[in-house]
Amino acid sequence: MRAYRIAAIPGDGIGKEVIPAGVEVLTKLSRMTNDFRLDFTEFPWGSDFYRSTGALMPEDGLDTLKPFDAIYFGAVGDPHVPDHVTLWGLRLKICQGFDQYANVRPTRVLPGLKSPLTDCPPGKLDWVIVRENSEGEYAGQGGRSHRGHPEEIATEVSIFTRAGVSRIMRFAFELARSRPRKKLTVITKSNAQRHGMVLWDEIAAETARGFPDVSVDKELVDAATVRMVNRPDSLDTVIATNLHADILSDLAAALAGSIGIAPTGNVNPERKYPSMFEPIHGSAFDIMGKGLANPIGTFWSAVMMLEHLGESDAAARLMRAIERVTAERKTLTRDLGGTAGTAAVTAAICSALEQS
Repeated sequence: MRAYRIAAIPGDGIGKEVIPAGVEVLTKLSRMTNDFRLDFTEFPWGSDFYRSTGALMPEDGLDTLKPFDAIYFGAVGDPHVPDHVTLWGLRLKICQGFDQYANVRPTRVLPGLKSPLTDCPPGKLDWVIVRENSEGEYAGQGGRSHRGHPEEIATEVSIFTRAGVSRIMRFAFELARSRPRKKLTVITKSNAQRHGMVLWDEIAAETARGFPDVSVDKELVDAATVRMVNRPDSLDTVIATNLHADILSDLAAALAGSIGIAPTGNVNPERKYPSMFEPIHGSAFDIMGKGLANPIGTFWSAVMMLEHLGESDAAARLMRAIERVTAERKTLTRDLGGTAGTAAVTAAICSALEQS
């Protein structure tokens, strides 16, 4: 039997509710297939760990995680800890430490769900947003000086390297080639950002020459928001920088019905390090502990994790179970127009697995 070691990091807020739900569903699925086993090890890292130790994760945390086959992550963020401390102390530390340079965010309107767009049935909005995940606007370069004085200075330096842009472009083109429409939209802002984003555009054009079967177009990031709303079916695979894709993917999730359903994978394509899979909804402290969190994004992230591990049949089975539950519309959380809680949705997915 194939066995995989999975590091589970619930993190903060509703992450502590949706990750256990995901572990429950994945454990049931693996036992039903009897083809593979998932061995979970949970790590209590996050803001509570920070309050007791002064760090979001131990100094040797990356060494601890490195032997695992994948990381299943919940959320990070606490109203009593500065956001830049929590994000850089845990999630981004893992992403950059393990060179998870490809952030992949699929988005589509699931069966039974409704987009806030007036004419957007399932199938009309079906995107994958690829986000450069290692440099760009979130490179962590810059600093502050003359603190507290009128002349105080703060700089945040965007970093675009030929190596970093080239590898994410190749990844995006290969992903676009694997999808039926073979279409890629390159998001840019090179009209205003005339150095890094011009390099971005140039490398996109260079890479395109090696993928003649992929249809390519370019869109300014501000115009892209309009296109996502007015012409969702004109997009398929999208490639954008760290900041631009971060923002656009949240809009994409809202247009698909709810940020609560949206998954993501932080991928190291060369598999030198473990990749990390998580919902994109954040810690949502306003509903923490109330049993109201939507676990669909966490389950869909598990689908991505299974695909990454090579368990495509199990991944497809879990996706069918998710779609069965959403299509029936009997067990949906409040953000999707229902009244069910986290436990009820989890139970419904477990039941649907037996029918998928």
